[in-house]
Parts: sequence; structure tokens; C-alpha cells
Amino acid sequence: MEETAIVRMISSLLINNIFVMEIDRNVINNVEVTGWSLKYGAINRGVTSVAMSKLSKIISHELSGILLGKVNSRNSRDGLGRGLAKKGGAGGKGTWGAPGDELFEDGSCRDAKDPNYDSDSQDEYVVDSVEPEMTQEEFLKVVEPVLLEYFENGDTFEVEQTLRDHVGVKEKRAKVLELAVNLALDRKATQREMTSVLISDLYGKFLLQKDISLGFDDMLNSLADLTIDTPDAPQIMGQFIARAVADDCLAPKFISSYKGKVECPHKQAALDKAELLLSRKHGIVRLDNIWGTGGGIRPVKFLIKQMVLLLKELLSSGDIPEATRCLQDLEVPHFHHELVYEATVMILEDSTERAAHRMCDFLKSLAQSMIITPEQMAVGFRRVFDSMPDICLDVPNAYNLLERFVTMCHRDKVVSSDVFQELPLRGRKRFVSEGDGGRIKPTVLS
Repeated sequence: MEETAIVRMISSLLINNIFVMEIDRNVINNVEVTGWSLKYGAINRGVTSVAMSKLSKIISHELSGILLGKVNSRNSRDGLGRGLAKKGGAGGKGTWGAPGDELFEDGSCRDAKDPNYDSDSQDEYVVDSVEPEMTQEEFLKVVEPVLLEYFENGDTFEVEQTLRDHVGVKEKRAKVLELAVNLALDRKATQREMTSVLISDLYGKFLLQKDISLGFDDMLNSLADLTIDTPDAPQIMGQFIARAVADDCLAPKFISSYKGKVECPHKQAALDKAELLLSRKHGIVRLDNIWGTGGGIRPVKFLIKQMVLLLKELLSSGDIPEATRCLQDLEVPHFHHELVYEATVMILEDSTERAAHRMCDFLKSLAQSMIITPEQMAVGFRRVFDSMPDICLDVPNAYNLLERFVTMCHRDKVVSSDVFQELPLRGRKRFVSEGDGGRIKPTVLS
């Protein structure tokens, strides 16, 4: 057993150019190096005496390291390796690769520093630009401010251009509809009407019918969660779906495709609401006013009448918060100058100190809370200044009353100094006896 182990070790050293040994691990602890074993292994392989001497030193060094306990060494020369070159002979600095790699060489070289590199033989590189997918946080950061601004100005063209400028938004077109409807759920009928108009205007330009279908489908699937914050969400969602069908943005089969497949009661309620609205007589025509008429859509005469009624109620009760709520319900911030005009004319016609103080306090409250902007306030007072010649026909003392009221408003910082300086003053007629010495000048007679 000992002789066999020694012979195997010597054979491994000779074959692998004295780099690797292969020896039975169980024999290492009992093996003894003898001159006979060295001689036997060397003679069998025709080793000369000089090589024999070198081989004896190497074997003695290697086996002494093994017998001293270098069994767990990572060095492949400790006799524990598989007897193979590292990485199959293909690794390391200055290597040419594993044997046989030359068979797969196609002659192409991409490395410009390689001596075999030939720029003329290289194919043209085709580089495609890849846009990273937009995350949910990035999507909200881009789209939500655009929709909120649209609720203020109502410009659908600006929304379309802004969304087109962002490449990542195009991949989430259905999410745009979903976010718009979500924002409209928490707002009034005016914003819901604007959302329906936006969907109609974006259809065919930015939104496709499959995007609208997918967006409403996602909204229907999340109705259970939306109902927690908005109890009437199923009814509102049904109105949105019916309006989209009436605007030819959504196919009527969208509703019928859910029949017999719905388990959520909120989802079924929304679909039933949409089907009911569409099945009514002249339902398509009536759906144009599904959200009612609100804000600037209503006639000007109606708005003026409502403002006059709330001002009269204010003078009667003095309830400023209630009057403020009624004004905000009209949702016409661009028409607030009419309230200032009607309030000032009402004070001139009432001609009482009590009415002037109540109206001044009301305007002061609206100005401090920025419900009425300084620009709207200035426009309202300037309209009164321009109408004074006509108002004087009904209220002869209108100039004096106006001066008193505007002075009161300027003191409470309701109107600016520039507007106060524009206050018109009616000149008093002078008699001949005043300053002329009682003598009529000849030029006057002529």
C-alpha cells in the first residue's frame, strides 16, 4: 500500500512537470519516504541520475509539508487538488485561452487595443435609446399638478401638450384617466364636468379607447376602497361611465361585458347606475348635463340674481360665514367683481350707516381670506365709479354716500390707495357772488 502511494505520487510529479501531486489521503499519515521507492519510480520512467537528485529534493520537501499537517492549505501544490490546471489552463495573465478555443475564433475583434483590431471590418453599431419606466411616485409628481392646474384654467390643449412632452406618461395613459377621475371624486360637480370634457377632448389625441376601458376597469376594481372615503363613489363612477359612452369615448359593450361576472356590490351598483342613465328616453342627450350647470356655465343673470339675494340676506341677518359659503358655492371667482359692484350700489340705495358697516365688514372678511382678490375688488369699485352719473339719477346724494363708504373701506384696507385716489367727486356749482365781486364780466355776456 505504501509503495503504491509513493509510485502514484512520483508519476504525478513526472507527468505534470512537477507541478501537481495526486496521493491517497489515507496513506499520507503512514507513508515513509525511502530510497527504494524513489529509485523504483524513477527507473520505471527512465529518469536520469541528475533528475533523480532534483526529484528527490522536491518529493522530500512536498511530503514533509504534507506530513506536517498542511492538509487544508489552499495551495494546489499541497497534493490535495484534482491535479488539473487552474481554469482549465485558460486563466491567468499572459494566457492564450483553453486548448481548442482557436477553433471558435471568427476573426472579429471589438477591442480597439487588440493588435488584430480592424476598424474597416467592424459592423456599424446600432444604439437604441431606452427610457426607464416611470414609477408611481414620479407619475404623480408629473401628472397631478397638471390636472390640478386644469381645474383652475380649463385648458385641455395645455394638458395634452404637457402630457405629450413626458415620454414616461405615454406608457401610463390609463393611469391618467384614473387619476383625473380620482381627483374629481372629492370635488364638486364643476370639476367633474371638466373631467368629462377632458376625457372627451383627449380621446383620439392622447387617450385611446382601450386606455379609457382599462382606466375605468381599474377604477371599478378599486371601488371598495374608494367608497370608504367617498360613500357615493359608485353612483359618481356610473355617471362618469355613462357620460363617456354618450361622448363616444367608450363602447356600450363595456357595461354589458360585466353581466354575470361581478361579485362586488359597489362595482355592480356603478354599472347599474350607468345602464340606467343610458336606457332612459333621450338618455344620450340628457347626459350632456349629467353634472348639472355650475360655475361659469350658468347664465350671467342667474349669477347676478344669486349675488343680490345673498347680499340682502347679509344685510338682514349679518351672518358673514353663511354669506361667504353661498358665494363660494357659486364657484365663479372670475365674477367676484360683480359682487363688489352690487354691494356698493346696494349701500348707496340703502343710505344707512348700519348697512354700510355690515357691508364693509363683509368685504373686509372676503379680502383678508383672499376669497375676493385685490384685482377683483378694484374692478368692482371702478365699475361703480364709471356708473355714478347714472346712479345719481336715482340717488341724488350718491357721491357723498360713495365717498363715505369708500373711505371706510380704505381705512379697513379693503381697497388700495390707488383705487381710493380714483374716487370721483362731483364739483359744486359756483354762484356769481362767490369770488367775482358781484360784477358780471363782459366776456361772459358775449
